[in-house]
Amino acid sequence: MCRHIGYLGEPVSPAGVLFRAPHSLLVQSYAPADMRGGGSVNADGFGLGWYPGPGSPPLRHRRSTPLWTDETLPPLAAAVTTGAFVAAVRNGTTGLPVTEAAAAPFTAGRWLFSHNGVVRGYPGALAELAKTLPVTELLTLEAPTDSVVLWALLRARLATGEDPLTAVAGLSAAVEAAAPGSRLNFLLTDGATLIGTTWTHALSVLETPAGVLLASEPCDGDPRWRPVPDHHAVRATAAGVDLLPLTQELS
Repeated sequence: MCRHIGYLGEPVSPAGVLFRAPHSLLVQSYAPADMRGGGSVNADGFGLGWYPGPGSPPLRHRRSTPLWTDETLPPLAAAVTTGAFVAAVRNGTTGLPVTEAAAAPFTAGRWLFSHNGVVRGYPGALAELAKTLPVTELLTLEAPTDSVVLWALLRARLATGEDPLTAVAGLSAAVEAAAPGSRLNFLLTDGATLIGTTWTHALSVLETPAGVLLASEPCDGDPRWRPVPDHHAVRATAAGVDLLPLTQELS
């Protein structure tokens, strides 16, 4: 499984949790603590997406190579100051391509999205759901992977004006019905709201006076890290943090 991290709060440098923390995303790329049978390393690409300023669309840096081989991102991340970001390292499903386009975070408009997990029975399991998308969109997807199709399905919900938490919960339920046993752990942000989900994999949340971190694995030994229960969603905004079960109607 992949590892990902999302942040929302006062402007900070992503370099702390990506490279400097004791169990940074870099460490999680080669020595993850909780892969749950989904491989041993996250070496099939990485990405960082961030917002350069209020109201600005996100910028992104992605590669198809292991994070530990990249000499560009550490100084770039150290030079960035942002109030929201999503970063991920990828452990690709066997048989799916290892390309830059397959690495999270994915973006459209103001959104950044990451999927940690796998859709069981892909691609067949998503065939019926994918029929709801325009054919031209299916033919021009970034990469033929389950995560990219999930992003297309979520984008379609968001484009209708659906509340982002409701959209994430609805997508999770629809995919679970089509592909039981899938791992659907999402991070989604527009720079003002950060949403994370647990669906058969781990997520932890850290609330500080400066902001909120959501991570597949805690980045350090701070006792304020809390595990998010399975089948739950975390919604963080300037107003605070909500923990909600995905099995109930969300609003």
